[in-house]
Amino acid sequence: MVDEGKLNQFIGQILSDLGGAASVALVRMGDALGLYRTLHEKGAMSCAELANAAKVDERYLREWLSHQAASNYLSYEAGSGKFALPPEQAMVFAIEDSPVYMMGAFDSMAAQMQNQPKVQQAFKRGGGVAWGDQAGCLFCATARFFRPGYQNNLVQHWLPALDGVAAKLQEGGLVADVGCGYGWSTVLMAQAFPNSQFVGFDFHEGSIEQARTHAKEHGVADRTRFEVAKAKEFPGTNYDLVTCFDCLHDMGDPAGCAAHVCRSLKPDGTWMIVEPMAKDRLEENLNPVGRLYMAPRP
Repeated sequence: MVDEGKLNQFIGQILSDLGGAASVALVRMGDALGLYRTLHEKGAMSCAELANAAKVDERYLREWLSHQAASNYLSYEAGSGKFALPPEQAMVFAIEDSPVYMMGAFDSMAAQMQNQPKVQQAFKRGGGVAWGDQAGCLFCATARFFRPGYQNNLVQHWLPALDGVAAKLQEGGLVADVGCGYGWSTVLMAQAFPNSQFVGFDFHEGSIEQARTHAKEHGVADRTRFEVAKAKEFPGTNYDLVTCFDCLHDMGDPAGCAAHVCRSLKPDGTWMIVEPMAKDRLEENLNPVGRLYMAPRP
């Protein structure tokens, strides 16, 4: 027998899910067109005022604003007819250095939708979809998503939590950042510890090219280099520190990577691993974060 109350509750959940799915493209348009940034900088505005400030078509903007207000992404004041980006929402949509800036997550969702045919075929044949073969730009979305977390935690909290590591890097150490992607973690460490040398390794050539660009743009090219290499084959020994940020769980042979990292370290070296926190049993991960992280990807 169908429980009508449970059915209606579930339909409500589905409507919420579909609303979220419909929001992905609209949020990304708001970012690309500078709508969130304009509201954050100028404050509450009418549709006509925002259209003029952001140089967009007013008729299209009216639909976007209505959706954003219904989604609680923007606030709406009926008396004045003005829309605003509340400070809490600004941290998610407009302030790139905020610890909860989430535009990279929306980019990632868009890339995953484009990636459906490839992952669907992997369900049939097994194996996986190589990082460099993703549809869209999943790797740049991933870099954008994780950068704020590194910006707000890596130098301030994570490295100081390791016994003696920050002191070594202040004096001058050698660091390998394995699975560095676009190199944000490497660049941030290099900025904080100018006496140390940093090498970023990633097997995706396109990401390594971007990492080299970021190093130049942020003034640390003199103490960083980036090389294409697999996690269990990267060159070099006597590293004071090896880091793996949010990548070990994606490696085809994490045990092989671990063995290689241990061989590459100095006797008193440190391996730093940053990974999403999860419980050991499925029933302990049935929550909103588990729902996102357990969605099949590559």
